[in-house]
Amino acid sequence: MENNAEAAAPKFPLRITIYHAAQDDPKKNTALRLKRRGFARIVTKTRFLPKRAIVLNPFGEIAFSPADRERVQQFGLAALDCSWEYAQKVMSGHVKGTSRCLPILIAGNAVNFGKLTKLSTAEAIAAALYIAGFMKESQDLLSIFTWGHTFFELNEMLLDNYVTAKDSGEIVEMQTRLLKGKKCE
Repeated sequence: MENNAEAAAPKFPLRITIYHAAQDDPKKNTALRLKRRGFARIVTKTRFLPKRAIVLNPFGEIAFSPADRERVQQFGLAALDCSWEYAQKVMSGHVKGTSRCLPILIAGNAVNFGKLTKLSTAEAIAAALYIAGFMKESQDLLSIFTWGHTFFELNEMLLDNYVTAKDSGEIVEMQTRLLKGKKCE
């Protein structure tokens, strides 16, 4: 049964679904906080992830880009909330949907602060929303975390560049320039 805080939570305008494997402290879990605040739906079996949604996959071969906006708007965004070791097992055969990996970003959460690509589930979802052009929704989502603004501050240049990309290929080119120490333009 839902408590009153969950029942009163506002409905988020985009469909966000998170597979939750219950592998960490529920009090610190960003996915569960997103659910409590009405931003996401939690599922405990991968078969309940939306079949046509974009699935954020850290092992994906295609980069998430602004070209994914329409699919996110129509079918939603799905994320995995589990350990990296478990994520690879889950993604290898159980998840249906369009798989995308996020481009290089810096974690702003307290656990992995400053580490490349070690984003919390909430940061990953917010990044995807921002890149897809849902900037307000992205900022609303991270506003429930004390460190949410830090994620945007650390990644301002990266996100503002990624949002201008035409497709996955341009995202990869931006990352390549970044890794070589060249300015993204």
